[in-house]
Amino acid sequence: MRKIKNEELNRLSLEEFKKSKKLEAVVILDDVRSAMNVGSAFRTSDAFGVEKVYLCGITAQPPHREINKTALGAQDSVEWIHVEDILELMSELKTSGYKIAAVEQADESTSLLNFNPDPDEKYAFIFGNEVFGVKDELVENADLVVEIPQYGTKHSLNISVSIGVVLWDFLTKRKRLP
Repeated sequence: MRKIKNEELNRLSLEEFKKSKKLEAVVILDDVRSAMNVGSAFRTSDAFGVEKVYLCGITAQPPHREINKTALGAQDSVEWIHVEDILELMSELKTSGYKIAAVEQADESTSLLNFNPDPDEKYAFIFGNEVFGVKDELVENADLVVEIPQYGTKHSLNISVSIGVVLWDFLTKRKRLP
């Protein structure tokens, strides 16, 4: 066994990626304080072929040195937009056929273990502030809340890890669907 060289990975060019079929999902970052977490969100969104990243509230926007440091160019491959009013965005996405899923710990959340995405739905996953999480108002207006099961002593995962876990789960469940 040997490690594969970058040239052997046969990755898409930037132009090919932009034209490629995407995962029927978007990522919404609301009030994410760390530009490095934003960069990681771009990189993960590129890896899983997410349609778009929405940056809301105080979330940093490209071009930004710390985003560039962790995104490694994914800020150029993944479509993104800054939105002032996240509730208006949620309403527009619902009208466009997206199911809004807040990623949060809530009394009526669905464990990711039990989350079965509807094959006919597109999803918008909301990730909130590193300290305060997804705002109550957004949780209340979401179609569902998904929670990552955790078995240790900590109460949460870093947002960049959470994005990876949720998108991987969504992708693998979508790939299993007929």
